Amino acid sequence: MNPWTPAWTPEGTVYGTLLNFRREWDLWSARMTQDPHKAAPTAPVLYVKTANTFCSTGQDLLLQDGVTEVDIGATLGLVMGEQAQVEGAVLLNDWSVPHTSYYRPPVKFRCRDGFLGLPQQMTPGQVQDWAALQIAVRRNGDLVHSVDLRDLVRDLPALLADVGEFMTLQPGDVLMVGTDCLVDGTRPRAKAGDRVEISAPGFASVITTVGGAA
Repeated sequence: MNPWTPAWTPEGTVYGTLLNFRREWDLWSARMTQDPHKAAPTAPVLYVKTANTFCSTGQDLLLQDGVTEVDIGATLGLVMGEQAQVEGAVLLNDWSVPHTSYYRPPVKFRCRDGFLGLPQQMTPGQVQDWAALQIAVRRNGDLVHSVDLRDLVRDLPALLADVGEFMTLQPGDVLMVGTDCLVDGTRPRAKAGDRVEISAPGFASVITTVGGAA
C-alpha cells in the first residue's frame, strides 16, 4: 500500500452484536428466562461504538482510570454501501473492560477512548466470501484465540436480514458480527505492555500495543 494512503476509518455508525456465537449463547441460555428479560431475545441485540473509540492502526491503547486489563474482542465488521448492500469488510478489535454481563453491557465498559482497534484498509467483497472465515488472535506472538464465523448463531446473511427488519443501515455504517468467548465464558485479555494482533486471510491485520495511562 502507498504509505500516503489514509488509514481506513468508519464513515458512519458502528454497531456491535451481542450473543451471536453459539458458545456464549449456550452459556447464557439458562439465564435468559430470568428477570429482567424473562425470555431469550428474538432479534439481534445491538450496541453502538461511539467515534471516540476509534483507534487507528499503529496507535496504542491507553489504559486509564484504574483499568489494568482489557478483553480482546476480535470480530468482523461488515461495511455498508448504497441500498443497504455490503461493499466490504474489516477486521476490528472491539475492546472492553472485563465485566460480568454481556447481555446489556454498560457504555462505560465498551465506549472508552480508543476501544475500537481499526485496520489500515477495508477488504472489498460480499458476505458469501467470509462465511467460513477464521480470525486469529495473537498476544505477544502467541495464539490465544481462534474465532470461526461458522459458529455464529445468525450467519452473515441472516444477521443483516434480521437487523434490516427494524432499522436501515446507512452507507458507511459498520455492523460487527459479534465476538466469541473462550470455553469458560471469558475472553482473552491484555494488559499494559502486551502487543495484540487480529488477523485473517485476505484482510489487513489490526495490531495494537496496550500502554498504561498517559
